[in-house]
Amino acid sequence: MTALNVDDLSKTFPVKSGLFGTSRDGVRAVRPMSFSVETGETLGIVGESGCGKSTLARMLVGLLAPTTGAIEIAGKALDTADPAVFGRLIQYVFQDPISSLNPRKTIRQIMDAPLKRLYHMDRVQRDARIAEIFASVNLREDFLSRYPHEFSGGQAQRIGIARALAASPEIIILDEPVSALDVSVQAQVLNLLADLKQQFGLTYLFISHDLAVVEAVSDRVMVLYFGSVVEIGRAERIFAAPKHPYTKLLADSAPVVGRPLTAPEQKGTELPDPLNPPPGCAFASRCPKATALCRKETPLLVARGEDQFAACHHPL
Repeated sequence: MTALNVDDLSKTFPVKSGLFGTSRDGVRAVRPMSFSVETGETLGIVGESGCGKSTLARMLVGLLAPTTGAIEIAGKALDTADPAVFGRLIQYVFQDPISSLNPRKTIRQIMDAPLKRLYHMDRVQRDARIAEIFASVNLREDFLSRYPHEFSGGQAQRIGIARALAASPEIIILDEPVSALDVSVQAQVLNLLADLKQQFGLTYLFISHDLAVVEAVSDRVMVLYFGSVVEIGRAERIFAAPKHPYTKLLADSAPVVGRPLTAPEQKGTELPDPLNPPPGCAFASRCPKATALCRKETPLLVARGEDQFAACHHPL
């Protein structure tokens, strides 16, 4: 069963310049993309900073209105007219665990909010639900009377996960959920996320710069570049046998124990200008396999093997 279906989704931010704010074409942070996520699946999303990962995530949870396209969760169109409706379907765990929690509210007040607004629970029901959630994320109930600044990064991230679970969502978007944590704490949080996925039957979209983490936790991986999907496929195949040169560049750039650090093969390091995007493939200026065709025609995302798709005129 399909948990999430995205069709022709894009986001363009208007840009104004000049003394009188003359409008320009705008910046296309996310170019039209379509993909789906199956129930119980973890889809990893990777790419350089500025490739559109967080913009995509914010559209999926209703924090940003898409310019074009449609989002369906469990076959239902995501309508931001009633926040309570999509709040019960999809939730967001933010990258910075401390700053994502309101510093002026206690943890109990933070946990109470989704239970009040989404499910209209009374105090007794809320207390029982919070106790259940805190037990599932291995937090003590005496934490509820404290404020966010009193917690470590790992504890704050568990609270953020607990807040998302309070809405009983079907899908959770994890935006760099372990990047701000120590390595030992990262492992604890990743193990917790795996247990919660099994316990509550969750579907994850896992955004991260750490390719090793993404490969370890994901069923499939989607690679973004300059706001577009350039490759998508099974996690074990994406980095072991990439079809797009950009995916290979990412894999070669990741540090590996025992492998000497060498610069991956590429023609340049400059990203395209978002205000003046090039014709054809956006990666052509950095790609060692680029030809005149690449600079002229934008490649389509097509099958390049079993369960693997790449947008490249000259796949590896």
